[in-house]
Amino acid sequence: MNGKMISLIICSTIVANSLTGVCYSKSLKIFPKGNIKTEFIKHDNPDNTKAITIVNFIKNVFSNNKNHVEISTKEYNWYFQPKNDNTPPDGPKETSQLISKYGCFHLGDTSKKVLYLTFDEGYEAGYTAPILDVLKKHNVKAAFFVVKPYITSSPELIKRMVAEGHLVCNHSNHHLSMASIKDEVKFDKELSDVEDVFESITHKKMSKYFRPPMGKYSELSLLYTKNYGYKTIFWSFAYMDWLTNKQPSHEDAKKRIMQRTHNGGIILLHAVSKTNAEILDDVITQWKKQGYVLKSLDELPIKK
Repeated sequence: MNGKMISLIICSTIVANSLTGVCYSKSLKIFPKGNIKTEFIKHDNPDNTKAITIVNFIKNVFSNNKNHVEISTKEYNWYFQPKNDNTPPDGPKETSQLISKYGCFHLGDTSKKVLYLTFDEGYEAGYTAPILDVLKKHNVKAAFFVVKPYITSSPELIKRMVAEGHLVCNHSNHHLSMASIKDEVKFDKELSDVEDVFESITHKKMSKYFRPPMGKYSELSLLYTKNYGYKTIFWSFAYMDWLTNKQPSHEDAKKRIMQRTHNGGIILLHAVSKTNAEILDDVITQWKKQGYVLKSLDELPIKK
């Protein structure tokens, strides 16, 4: 590029800004995608500033990189295809590329007999303390995904989780579909509100793992989560254990869990389950007899 071309670009930029009052800023704008009902959002690159520099302008004009990308807000529901032969299940095929692109996990190291035990905590039903007792007995470190109201209503349990080496992770403030939040500031607030109350109680930083409430997500929500510095954690095992008035029998629950245990499994259990609290000792004992090692989410394999 010669000097005259650079001078022309600089002059054109200055004149355009002075005449039109254009302000380059990081923003989100909703654009219709033809006649398709799905909304798309144009998301500016994170290095944009309110007053773009001449250097960045020239870089953007002559770079092959795209300044904007269309990010889908279509909502998906996480699911897996369970297998009863102790092999890892498949996740949803329709979003497998998104799961890979945004560094999400539903499995750990499938080459080894390792498990990652996680609990979702929407409210306290009196079973978390017994669960913590069992984990302490077996020296197992789990991850507890909590909402803000749980922290404020059960601060002593949160402190105990931290003191005993468990990860306390983010499950949002209001437990709503994160795919429904299009504004990044509002999205971030769902996470930061949980962090703030956690830190005020424990004086520690919250572990950077996020589980989308109800397993609902979109490409945009996965992008926002990654931009905020969190890893999205789905799961490769769960069963209907959250209905407090319709708890599975001990026998049925243990059979279901053991049939579907697999290498690298991220196990999701709900701590409101009376059955889970009562069978956990037996389940962990059986896992260990079968050669499984229970690890922390901090020991998940690194994704490039």
